[in-house]
Amino acid sequence: MKLQTLLLDLIYPPRCAFCRRFVDNGEIFICDDCLRSLPYTSGGGRQKADFVTACVSPLYYEGDVRESLLRYKFHGATGYAKAYAPLVADCIRGELAGEYDIISWVPISRKRLRGRGYDQARLLAEAVAKQLHTTARPTLKKVVHTQPQSGTGSAEKRRANIAGAYQVLDPAAIADKRVLLLDDIVTTGSTLSECARTLGLAGAEQVVCASVARARD
Repeated sequence: MKLQTLLLDLIYPPRCAFCRRFVDNGEIFICDDCLRSLPYTSGGGRQKADFVTACVSPLYYEGDVRESLLRYKFHGATGYAKAYAPLVADCIRGELAGEYDIISWVPISRKRLRGRGYDQARLLAEAVAKQLHTTARPTLKKVVHTQPQSGTGSAEKRRANIAGAYQVLDPAAIADKRVLLLDDIVTTGSTLSECARTLGLAGAEQVVCASVARARD
């Protein structure tokens, strides 16, 4: 371990990404109690959505998982990507092995990137890809700045809010390819569906998705 890391741990002892208690030696990013008690989905919570062959998530979006993802997405807790990555990668290995050729992510708009300072889905995708011994590459850009999906309302309003918001960066790079899209949270699936629709129109063979957490049905 680097001296700088040791000094930082002394000044700012690492905390669990979920319950926020200080982690013990040997615990990396997630405490043992949370590893045992997190609200895990069954079989990756595999589900389908419009234009999406399969979507998996290791956790349900509730309790400490919800609070953790809100800190990650809105309050600069970017290091949490390293905590989520092993959980998501294990879910992908178990549920989506052999179903994708490219790992990518759901991008945010330039305006939101300037305001937030980081793209949480990109950080997650890069950390997950590292766990899977590959790399993540951009496939989409968000060309329309939309209202946050969380405050939009019904599934129909969410679909309308996000319609036409994405554009494929390089159609030749995804032609006849199976794309795995990463995002932090899946609720109605409307954002993933729109991304998958856009990729499919540009020639992608299929789109599968994975996230840290999903809403319960």
